[in-house]
Amino acid sequence: MFHEIAQNYQGHLSAFTPYAPITDRIAWDSLAEDWKKEALCLGESYLGCVYPHLSATDFMDFLHTGNRTRYEDKLFAKRHALNALVLAECVENKGRFLDDIINGIFSVCEESAWQLPAHNSYIRDTPQLPLPDLTDPVLDLFACETGSVLASVHYLLQKTLDGISPFITKRIRHELEHRILRPYLDRHFWWMGNGKEPMNNWTIWCTQNVLLSLFLTDFPDEAAKSAVFHKACQSADFFLAEYGQDGCCDEGAQYYRHAGLCLFNVMEILNAVTDGAFVSLYREEKIKNIASYILNVHIGDKYYVNFADCSPVAGRAGVREFLFAERTGNESMMRFAAQDFHAGGTDSLLLPSENNLFYRLQNAFTTRRITQYRTSHPAPAGRPDIFYPSAGVFLARDGALTLAVKAGDNGDSHNHNDTGSFTVYKNNLPMFIDVGVESYTKKTFSPRRYEIWTMQSAYHNLPTVNGFQQKDGECYGAKDVVCHMGDTLCDIDMDISGAYPAESGLTAYRRRAALYKGKEILIHDRFSFAHTGGMGGNAAGTETETNPPSVILSLMTYEKPLPAPSAGGLCFQIGTLGTLTAESGSHSVHSGNMENTANTETNKIKIEGIEEIPVTDPRLKTAWEHNIYRILLRITGGEVTLRIS
Repeated sequence: MFHEIAQNYQGHLSAFTPYAPITDRIAWDSLAEDWKKEALCLGESYLGCVYPHLSATDFMDFLHTGNRTRYEDKLFAKRHALNALVLAECVENKGRFLDDIINGIFSVCEESAWQLPAHNSYIRDTPQLPLPDLTDPVLDLFACETGSVLASVHYLLQKTLDGISPFITKRIRHELEHRILRPYLDRHFWWMGNGKEPMNNWTIWCTQNVLLSLFLTDFPDEAAKSAVFHKACQSADFFLAEYGQDGCCDEGAQYYRHAGLCLFNVMEILNAVTDGAFVSLYREEKIKNIASYILNVHIGDKYYVNFADCSPVAGRAGVREFLFAERTGNESMMRFAAQDFHAGGTDSLLLPSENNLFYRLQNAFTTRRITQYRTSHPAPAGRPDIFYPSAGVFLARDGALTLAVKAGDNGDSHNHNDTGSFTVYKNNLPMFIDVGVESYTKKTFSPRRYEIWTMQSAYHNLPTVNGFQQKDGECYGAKDVVCHMGDTLCDIDMDISGAYPAESGLTAYRRRAALYKGKEILIHDRFSFAHTGGMGGNAAGTETETNPPSVILSLMTYEKPLPAPSAGGLCFQIGTLGTLTAESGSHSVHSGNMENTANTETNKIKIEGIEEIPVTDPRLKTAWEHNIYRILLRITGGEVTLRIS
């Protein structure tokens, strides 16, 4: 798509001039009054800012302890302060914030490295180097983003800063050429793509920020601009190749903001510098599907369907979603974005925790329009039942219940071992949950990743089979997936035995998850084992009457589950939200044979335990405001039905 258009484009590459610089007082004075007031207030909170110092030992802390956040908190704090001060000066235009802005510019320029310690390597999946090499910069997510921050400052304040000293903007251009342009053109970093290795959000996120770094400062080197233009278009194609035609982001809603929305800005930049040569891409079905993903996986209020490393609280939609929806002609998504922007209050207005100054600039010049749109389009946005075959994500809902299921495999980007897991929300509140991920550490992206409890299938709504959990990798996944979407019934049926190692002894594990609209959710599991070989807890590897094969079914809940009286099966009250009933069935168990028969064997279900899991990690606490729970059910036999209402 992108590279073909680039190859056929013969025109001049213009500067990128998306919004007004500080000198255009008519434009800045006409911005929404609430945005200007809040931007000025936030900028004033940083007056006299003392920018954190990033020492060599700060950088080495990651190598020594595995902790990422101590260094990252300091680095991000600088960008947050600088962004706020720049926008406040653009609003007021009296010079009150300039000293602090200049200090911020030089503080960032004087950092030995812009990449994070966790990303300080030149080859994918190789050990990080203890310290950065100033002569050979690494282009990671945040080096590229820092480039875009300084380029945005340059774009907005160039004339004002040059009036103080031309050496300020000269320093910015020098750093951008040394730390962004030259390594981008002279080196190959994995995220740039080569058509062979898998890409993820890094590809388009970094590409967006390299384009901003170059075109916002309007580098005079035409040959370099052309080389960046063509290389960026190739990377955009490598990124798109990772997506199915359905547009599903297998990294989840949280990463859509760094994937789909960065794709949007890449298209905006390329269209602007080529006088609209790429505008046809907004009509491409895959790109339209990528855009609408965030609406489709929204549950309600702050919650999203989440699997893998994605949090259920993935951030409010806002200006970028609104603009992407507008470009792709999706009115439902425009309404959703406008409503969610309003629900986010001041955080949506200012993006105070956002590193990227360009995103904040987009907010400044779109706030008035998105607010007016919400007023004139008050009807709620529709959300469809949907199945994404490319990633195996199923989502169905009625007026009260939302059911989401993950089929697919355990080889996704940011993967957890969660094939076949489900989540349930009732009245837009979490009932059966996917926990998400703790704060990133060195261990998170290492060979020891699956030692972390949140990554393991035993902490998802899944079975542990004869002591064996699911394994990671693309070869461990669901098979024979059948999906049906109807007006009264939506269901998905799959065999998840392939997600478990052969040693588990499974020959089949079929899970059917169904939403009977207006009634209940039903999860029906049927499983069978080989008669010999690899049974956990049996040294001889042979199942017997005294040592039957076992399944421990884990069920993760947000509200405390309490056993409740029931006429049949086990019943739990899940906080005040609803009930779970676990019922046994009967069938014959033969290797590879799942035929139902009447009254040949009585299944047994018993409570193995109910655990309360403390939520202490800062990242998890952004999603879960109190402790979470795990119900453990021991299933002996071959069938269990869960009814959720």
